[in-house]
Amino acid sequence: MTGDGNLQQENAMQIQVETDHSIEGRDALVAQVRGMLESSLRRIGDRITHVAVHLTDQNSDKEDGDDDMRCAIEAHLEGRQRIAVTHQAATVEQAVDGAADKLARLIESTLGRARHQEDRRSDPPLAGPTGTVQS
Repeated sequence: MTGDGNLQQENAMQIQVETDHSIEGRDALVAQVRGMLESSLRRIGDRITHVAVHLTDQNSDKEDGDDDMRCAIEAHLEGRQRIAVTHQAATVEQAVDGAADKLARLIESTLGRARHQEDRRSDPPLAGPTGTVQS
């Protein structure tokens, strides 16, 4: 893996990009990946604290093959466990785009389920002997 590309967005979401040794154009690629993620995650970016992107060429030692570029993205959501997705495609751009779309859908689904469960709660918090609320 080459060096880290720590980038920060206005809403404090950090985007770290790591590539293997066979992927070229690191600086331009980091900027491109950042733009793709910001676009895909713009509606939910305020709930994300950190995103780690790992780009690898699965067949770097062989001739070009189909779907040999792999993008793995891990997102850290506020107050929740990490969420991770992967996508393989013929180009880095396609792999990042596919993984970013998967990540956005997964986060939206996860947050939607959590909101739905909170809305369905009908039990009031229990009060302890001193009148304090217990969990």
